[in-house]
Order: sequence, then structure tokens, then C-alpha cells
Amino acid sequence: MRKLTGLAAAVALVAAGATAHAGEVEVLHWWTSGGEAKSVGELKKIMQGKGHTWKDFAVAGGGGDNAMTVLKSRVVSGNPAAAAQIKGPAIQEWAAEGVLANLDSVAAAEKWDSLLPKVVADVMKYKGNYVAAPVNVHRVNWMWANAAVLKKAGVATMPKTWDEFFVAADKVKKAGLIPVAHGGQNWQDFTTFESVVLGVGGAKFYQDALVKLDPKALNSDTMKKSLETFRKVKGYTDAAAPGRDWNLATAMVMQEKAAFQFMGDWAKGEFLAAGKVPGKDFLCAAAPGTSTSYTFNVDSFAMFKLKDAAAQKAQGDLAAAIMGTEFQEVFNLNKGSIPVRLNMKMDKFDDCAKMSSKDFVATAKSGGLLPSVAHGMAIRPAAEGAIKDAVSQFWNDDKVTVAAAQSRIAAAAAIQ
Repeated sequence: MRKLTGLAAAVALVAAGATAHAGEVEVLHWWTSGGEAKSVGELKKIMQGKGHTWKDFAVAGGGGDNAMTVLKSRVVSGNPAAAAQIKGPAIQEWAAEGVLANLDSVAAAEKWDSLLPKVVADVMKYKGNYVAAPVNVHRVNWMWANAAVLKKAGVATMPKTWDEFFVAADKVKKAGLIPVAHGGQNWQDFTTFESVVLGVGGAKFYQDALVKLDPKALNSDTMKKSLETFRKVKGYTDAAAPGRDWNLATAMVMQEKAAFQFMGDWAKGEFLAAGKVPGKDFLCAAAPGTSTSYTFNVDSFAMFKLKDAAAQKAQGDLAAAIMGTEFQEVFNLNKGSIPVRLNMKMDKFDDCAKMSSKDFVATAKSGGLLPSVAHGMAIRPAAEGAIKDAVSQFWNDDKVTVAAAQSRIAAAAAIQ
């Protein structure tokens, strides 16, 4: 996020000019697809049950880029939402501008420090103070498949390596179906790319190349092989992919038009919302070569400074509700993710979610728990955006060589 013009000076305007009515919470988010919209609707119900007025501020666009543009203009004008869907290092950047509210009183009362893994709690804090409330944990390195399509193509099991994947993809292609359902935004391209890098190079290489942005790793033969594998995956997508939203790609898998999709477990929310049964209608597995690793995406709401006492009370209740057991369970059952709150019962969750929860705990101990770059959890937004653009240029233009892409990614990683 570029520094907001005049934003430090606008802090006073935020306090003086906030227009929230008593008990009203305006919530900015980009959860507009089926499973996501159903999930945010549950939070609205909880807040209305507490007597507050919910003002929905939904901005379409799965990666949240459109929402961030709108939010910046609102904050600069001194009229922020009470809460906005912000995550990862971007939380720290907003907090550094002095516009986020301190949630320590809510966090202490609700015992957040003991209910959250430290790696997650640290992301929600700025200089030791809570400024955001985490909603869930998404696993990003999933591979989804339609069971009927695999059966028709003669694919017996979910591929565990990239070599196995390409054999399966060839069988699907021969059966006259689309091997990989894919959409056309840079975050979708990078969701696939980071799973390829993780599968080809392993957890340490992923950390060195995509999190630490080590030039040696970015210019290595392992990155070259990752880009070659990534381009090969592109060959199994359909010509209509550019510009397609992620949930429409998920629908292709649901409708037996495509076999596989590389997408976080919000895709599972779409399957479930359509009444599809995991293990029967659709299958889940870690992306090839990544079964011992876990790339995570934690959704969260940052709270903005408000002057009105009633609005502040509603905002505090919103933060408490987000971390409450009722919302954590129902939201994540709908969304396809797992609760971020520790020690939650998982008996109502499906096998994919149980696997996710088990792997989340295991990888946290093994060192395989890694922040997703594609979903804003790992690096500075400026570098992230530049790297995503370089990867998407490579994905979309076959004339861009592997060497050129590798050079562009390394250059993008150096952007401050």
C-alpha cells in the first residue's frame, strides 16, 4: 500500500467527522459469492441480535483490490468504515498511519492471547496492541477435483506429485474435458504459482524465495524448474480463462466441465453451498508435492478509530463476536475454512476441514506452516503486487521466456 496522501493529517478528521449512528457498524468486505455471502450474513445476524444496526459495505472482487481502493478514499476523506477486511502486513501499514482503533480491552476480556496461535496473534497486533480481529484460517495449497470427471477420465487417485498430475491431466484432456479450471486475476495466477513453487522446491525454498525474497533463491535452478512447471500447468487450462472470477472456475469443476482447481478452501464453501458432498461429489488434497506444508491465509477485520461512543461499543461487540465460538463455528462451516480460535470442536466439520485443522497444527510444529504470498500474508504490498504482475505476465504471454520471467520476478522482489 502506498503511503496515503495526507493521511496522518486526516486522523483528526476521522475522530471529528465520523458519522456512524448509535449502535451502527459499517463493515467493508469483499465476500459477495455464495458461500462467502452466507458466511458474512451470519455475522450480521449476531450483531443484530445484540441490538446493533449492520451497514453492509460490500465491494466485489475476490482478491480485495477494489475494496482497498474504496477504503483508501474513505479514510483520506475522514469517513472510514467501522471495520474493514484487511490482513497480513497491510494491517501494520494501516496501523502505522494512526487510523486503527486499539482493541486491547476487548482482547483482554475475551482472552485472545490464549485463544490464538502466536503467529496469528502477532499479525493482528501493532507495537504489541491488537488492532484487528482474526476470523479464520484458510489453507491455500489445496487441489480440488470432481470425482465423476476423474472416474470418466480413468484417474484412480488424486495425484501426489507434479509428474503424476500431468499424467492425470493428459487423461482428462483425452476424455474431452478441461483438466484445470482457472480464472483471470493475478492473485489466482499466483495462488497456483506459489503451490507449484512449494511442490517443486519444498518449504525452505518457498520461505527463501517468496517470503524472504532472497535473490539467490529467486535466480536459482529450482525457481527455473518452478516456472517451467507453472507454464506446463497453463497448457491444461481453457482459452476462456482470462477475466474469469474464481468462483466461476469452481463452478466448472462442480458442473463436471473441468477436473481440477488450485484454490484455497473458500472454494469448498462454494461446493458446500451448492449441496455437494466432500469425498463423493468433490475431492480435496494438498497440491502436488505439498502434503507436508501448509500455506495459510487468515482473514481479519481491522477496526478504525471512531468518535461516537455508541459506535465504539458496537465496534467492540463486533470484535468480540468475530472471535466468539458461535460465529467461529458457523462462519467457518459456511466459508470452507477452519476456526482460528484454538480448541474449537471440529465434529461438525467435514473431512477436508478436519485434515486442514490437523495439518495446521502439525506444520506449525514442523516448520511447514507458511504465509501465502498470493493472499497478502507474507510480504510488503508493493513488492507483492509487482511480483504478482511479473508472474501473471509470464502466465498470460507465451512469448515471455522462463529466463525473462525469472529476471522480472527478482527485480520486482527488490521494490521497496
